[in-house]
Amino acid sequence: MKTSAANRAVTAMLDSLCGKHLQGKEEVLRLAVIALLAGGHILIEDLPGLGKTTIALALASSTGLSFGRVQCTSDLLPSDITGLSVFRRDEGNFSFLPGPIFNNIVLLDEINRAMPRTQSAMLEAMEEQRVTVEGVTHALPDPFMVLATQNPSDQSGTFPLPESQLDRFLICTGVGYPPDDLEKEIIARGGIRERISGITSVASAADIIAARRTVAEQVYLSGKLVDYIHALVAATRCHAMIQAGLSTRAAINLAQAARAAAFLEGRDFVAPEDVKGVVASVCAHRLVLRPEHDAADRRLLLREIVAGIVLPM
Repeated sequence: MKTSAANRAVTAMLDSLCGKHLQGKEEVLRLAVIALLAGGHILIEDLPGLGKTTIALALASSTGLSFGRVQCTSDLLPSDITGLSVFRRDEGNFSFLPGPIFNNIVLLDEINRAMPRTQSAMLEAMEEQRVTVEGVTHALPDPFMVLATQNPSDQSGTFPLPESQLDRFLICTGVGYPPDDLEKEIIARGGIRERISGITSVASAADIIAARRTVAEQVYLSGKLVDYIHALVAATRCHAMIQAGLSTRAAINLAQAARAAAFLEGRDFVAPEDVKGVVASVCAHRLVLRPEHDAADRRLLLREIVAGIVLPM
């Protein structure tokens, strides 16, 4: 693929974050950039204190995009996210005050601490890039991405995300503990706040939009790989352990993520390795297992399904 200015900017942004500011977080950063390029959203699930919020701040700082943050709590209202209309007595009319959702990158911190009614307020924004408040529809900025974090569902004060909400996240991943040497370095210097504050904008909004267009229009997905993706999702729908298999949206998202992964590798075509490399992060959280198998590792189950599918020749 002919390297464009947008490609160079996005690659430089990812290299800067991984190599200088957030070592040890390379895979989750790569997945976050894939979600951004594919026009999707990412859910990061892990224990508190592993850097989930830091990753969102770093991504916003390195792109120069506007950033909004919502700290989710049990008393958070939908209007706290979307905004509300306020009566202006001096003007004699109502004026809309936009909420934090009206930013390019929106961090929903600990999303599963919000009540289900508040969680559902994000569905229209994530699917259609717009919100409707008091019957009036407002467009959200472009590019737009939700980066949500959640703590494990067995922690107190959490509400599990419904399947309809999970299906709106293109990617779900964890952070994990850093390597021992890096963790010792972080402990010694007291954190990574100074590295985050030193992040400068590498890619602009125009670069991200141009890169998204390239991913969608110029990265080729062959018919054989379309057959492969379809065979994969079809296999989840008839598996003995799975109650509800992957949806058509999941298949579309898998193709989008594979295109973005190929773009980051500098290719204008999707290889089987691109699909296999993102399938667990794109699809595992969408599987609904039968009650007797609900404790099974969804990622491991998905890898077993993928291993049983032969790439069409």
